[in-house]
Amino acid sequence: MKQTLILLSSTAALLLASCANGGGSIASGGKVKPYTSNKCLVTDNRLGSMGSPVTKVYGDQEVKFCCKPCVAKFEKDPQKFLAKLP
Repeated sequence: MKQTLILLSSTAALLLASCANGGGSIASGGKVKPYTSNKCLVTDNRLGSMGSPVTKVYGDQEVKFCCKPCVAKFEKDPQKFLAKLP
């Protein structure tokens, strides 16, 4: 029983660690393009206006959102929003 619990805990930790970069994978070379705007990519709200901004990495691009619901909207159609980036 104790070994099973340890195995499950270890597996869960590994799964969480693999998701730590926000749902995207960093392209080879590990260089991430910084998000330079002070506005949410989804709503154009000022970052920080809805609490602490949420930062995610998609592919090799960092993206910032004003709130968690904007992350969900972005993830439904990421290409639509990524096209807004300079």
